[in-house]
Amino acid sequence: MTPLPQAAFDWQPRTRVVFGVGCAQQCGQLAASYGWRRVLLVTDPGLMAAGLATAVADSLRAAGLTVAFFSEVQENPTTTTVAAALAAARQITPDAFVAVGGGSSLDCAKGCNFLYTNGGVMADYWGHGKAKVPLLPMMAVPTTAGTGSEVQSYALISQEGSHRKMACGEASATPVIAVLDPLLTLSLPPRITATAGIDAVTHAVEVAVTRTRNPISAMLAQRSLALTLSALPRVMAQPDDLNARGEMLLGACWAGLAIENSMLGAAHAAANPLTANCELTHGHAVALMLPAVVAYNACEPDIAAAYAQLAAAVGLTAPGTPAADAVALLISRLRELLVICGLSSNLRQAGVPAVLLPTLAEQANQQWTARHNPREVTDASFLALYQAAWAGEMPS
Repeated sequence: MTPLPQAAFDWQPRTRVVFGVGCAQQCGQLAASYGWRRVLLVTDPGLMAAGLATAVADSLRAAGLTVAFFSEVQENPTTTTVAAALAAARQITPDAFVAVGGGSSLDCAKGCNFLYTNGGVMADYWGHGKAKVPLLPMMAVPTTAGTGSEVQSYALISQEGSHRKMACGEASATPVIAVLDPLLTLSLPPRITATAGIDAVTHAVEVAVTRTRNPISAMLAQRSLALTLSALPRVMAQPDDLNARGEMLLGACWAGLAIENSMLGAAHAAANPLTANCELTHGHAVALMLPAVVAYNACEPDIAAAYAQLAAAVGLTAPGTPAADAVALLISRLRELLVICGLSSNLRQAGVPAVLLPTLAEQANQQWTARHNPREVTDASFLALYQAAWAGEMPS
């Protein structure tokens, strides 16, 4: 493995991060400071019913902004959802977007922004840097601690019908401001808290070893994992622990920044087909695949050393612990988190049919994150990963 201090990087953080208990009350003041006048607020029906989205809207209106809602975001937004959001945007002609919710709301707002500013369809922006003109500014107000989308330049939009996820990236799609208020995560149902939180953990572990890892992503991944490994069990045991909720928000955010620098790997490539074909929540799917992927990658000594470095940095192992032992402890902790979160611990328990595994493997190898995995993956290796995750075993 090339020593991390020698790895090249070009870090251009684009998002102002505002953090603190109750800071969502400042949304209007913050938006006004950028000169925004009309915003489309993108959210989901649950947050509308809970009053969280309307509270943000009230703050915006109190600061003199005109606010319109698109509140029909569903999990894993599709091109159809984005088209509906676009119709709402055209009614108000916004000069900015505000997204309140989890990764799905943030992705939908970004997708709508692409189409509102540049026209066309989402497939036109599949990849990176395909927008002709800059997107409008966006405020992200996450209500889950998981995706880190509030600091990322990509929108993940599923194709209607095939449900294949398109990663559409553009520097100007990155939110200009992220408002991280732990209070907004208190009302999350336990299962959403669990699947979002374990997603943040997987981000930190994957990004730490990708082919494009660098000192910035390593630093962010280590800090993220240190926070989330500690905070997630506390949140699950004591849902009203605001300190733990805040640590989860920060951990998810730092992991999101790490992803911007070094992307993700095979666990996420394998998770997307599970979400599309088996209706598994993304966070649960990637957490089910990660232990097998860690074991697979760690067959190469330099990658095992990178995992050992991560485990030591977050206090999971003592410095100098043999790499093989450190990897085993890391895998064990990842499996324990599934139990702590009350989630099924293998694909068989999750209801994934064994007969579907070859199809999933073929689809996984077509995912863009597969190319960033530190160890080469093929259809055959993905099949072995799925088989191991199905049985709850480790691949060779």
